[in-house]
Amino acid sequence: MKLKISQQDLNTSIQQVSKAVSSRAAAIPILSGIKVDVTREGVLFTASDSEISIQSFVPAEHEGETKAEILSPGSVVLPAKFFSEIIRKLPSDEVWIESNEHFMTWVRSGTAEIQMIGMDPEEYPVLPQVEENNIIRISSDLLKEMIRQTSFAVSTNESSPILTGVLWDFSQERLKMVACDRTRMASREAQVQRNDQTEIENLVIAGKTLNELNKLLPDENISMEIVVANNQVLFKIDNLLFYTRILDGTYPDTSKLIPQSFTTELTVHTKKLEEAIDRAYLLSREEKTNIVKMTLKDAYSLEISSTASEIGKVTEQVDIHQMTGDLLTISFNSKYMLDALKAIDSDFVRFGFRGAMQPIILKPEDHSNILHLIMPYRTTN
Repeated sequence: MKLKISQQDLNTSIQQVSKAVSSRAAAIPILSGIKVDVTREGVLFTASDSEISIQSFVPAEHEGETKAEILSPGSVVLPAKFFSEIIRKLPSDEVWIESNEHFMTWVRSGTAEIQMIGMDPEEYPVLPQVEENNIIRISSDLLKEMIRQTSFAVSTNESSPILTGVLWDFSQERLKMVACDRTRMASREAQVQRNDQTEIENLVIAGKTLNELNKLLPDENISMEIVVANNQVLFKIDNLLFYTRILDGTYPDTSKLIPQSFTTELTVHTKKLEEAIDRAYLLSREEKTNIVKMTLKDAYSLEISSTASEIGKVTEQVDIHQMTGDLLTISFNSKYMLDALKAIDSDFVRFGFRGAMQPIILKPEDHSNILHLIMPYRTTN
């Protein structure tokens, strides 16, 4: 195997796939490496931890520009940690990589020559074959936004594995993502394209996996595909492939948690409320409770206050933009409320209440694509 490639293209691909390198190297040593497959078409980099797998392809030629000069095809698995760090620090943009039949590999760049002991690529696990029947087309920036607005609400309790994931439901060209940890819920809907056969329901992907995917998604409006088959999902973004398995189990019906009517509804400026709760959160966090109280004083103002402690107390008034229904006092986890408010993409947020011990519902004022639910706290005094 022998090729010449630019340090920038090489480094980009390696940094992308290295997010999937296994941390359980003792169990499967070969997964501590990055597989390099060199063909006449280009160079394919692969990393996997058996939960997720990432592939990045550098074509030999792209739009008339030579991206990789292939002198001799072949494959090798190189130690990921050393390989990724050394490539990042090479002195020249021109990099030569060569390996022999015993997988001894040399990397040359400028005045530097690095020798690495590679591993047999035949021992590397074969990635799952995904039949491309169920395909959703979506822009990368929209998917990135949907993940950001939901994945924070997944459960961290491994005793309920299905709740550590985000539910994907696709029907009538609308994709809905839901995350719930029993004390809060976040959902986001969007219009997306599909092929004629696509039907997806009860598809659950681990929240930590989606957060890793989010780091790879470009901020630009780039069209991408999501392919669903059997127990696997494949995300295709340009020359990047991201595989992950679907979590086993049935996601609970969260629609039953959402009240259909409210005794109190109000609209508040999102950023002003977020900032007021953030200041109260500073004190409640010190007390390790995170509990903050909202009191509707009248139809024009509400009060945000932390619980009194040895350090002190925070009390702040926030103007109400619009209100109907009964006055009430309700306590909640301020960290959860801040997470929800930061995900609201509107200047004003609408609240719905059915009493001090019923779920709190938050939505943007100008659309209904986002919904957040937070269970209140029962407090004395």
